[in-house]
Amino acid sequence: MSHKFDTALAQPQTATQAPYFYRFNVGDFQGTIVSDGTLPLGKPQDNYRATTPDQIDRQLAENFLPADNVVLEQNAFVLQTGNKRILFDTGMGELDIFGPTTGKLLSSLKQAGIDPKDIDAVVMSHAHIDHCGGCMSRNNIRNFPNAQYFIHQDDYDFWTDETKVPEEATIFVETARKNLIPNRERMTFYKDDQEILPGVHTILAPGHTVGHTIFMINSGKESLCYIGDLANHAVLLLQNPLTEFIHDTDPKQAAQTRVKMMDMLAANRTPILGYHFAWPGLGYVAKHDDGFRYFPQPMKMEI
Repeated sequence: MSHKFDTALAQPQTATQAPYFYRFNVGDFQGTIVSDGTLPLGKPQDNYRATTPDQIDRQLAENFLPADNVVLEQNAFVLQTGNKRILFDTGMGELDIFGPTTGKLLSSLKQAGIDPKDIDAVVMSHAHIDHCGGCMSRNNIRNFPNAQYFIHQDDYDFWTDETKVPEEATIFVETARKNLIPNRERMTFYKDDQEILPGVHTILAPGHTVGHTIFMINSGKESLCYIGDLANHAVLLLQNPLTEFIHDTDPKQAAQTRVKMMDMLAANRTPILGYHFAWPGLGYVAKHDDGFRYFPQPMKMEI
């Protein structure tokens, strides 16, 4: 018996995907990951400097990742502590230099039922374009009008000063100045090892930028480390953690910081949230050979 597929009855394909948010608990706190969309960087060898280009090819192939284009996520993080709603990093905003897949933060927040007006604090791990770019709208209006802003002063001073940044990184200065300077009067400059908000502690992790910082979140007996750009790729910067990323301000320092911090997180079996790791970016790191291995945490669809 032959069976014919009746194309007249076939349902059209759709281009929509699941809502771009994910909720989970950290002790008595609740976290919501909201995406700013994917960030395509291009050819891996143009962005990462390992021992040899062949090493990069091998690592990508062994992990079933494409060899021609590195695509990072942008996992912005909203933490509800009870009386505070905190947003960690703000994505690219309306800057479209990486194409049309970025700039989804506000729509992701809406999908998650979070009004930008209800954000009490915007905490930035550093001042790169994909972390501070969503503070202000195209028309220079605050996207989070009631928020207090937090960043390390070294990063603020560096990325808002055109004399400190190479000419090829002009877009970084322009974006930082647009998004940070208008909020200067609302800005709190945090330091290393400081509780900046209830349950949120800073750990200075420089190298990627001069003031790059990660955040340890504690509630009851549970903890989570938001690692920002301590590692932006779960394979290339973990399997060989001394690999250097092209946009590191100090690549050698960034690599040494990565090893030190990942050693701590692996030894303590601390859950992590990677801003650029595959959606939704939650998991663990463990020592593996001369580097580390990332273990994604299964998504839990019941809270």
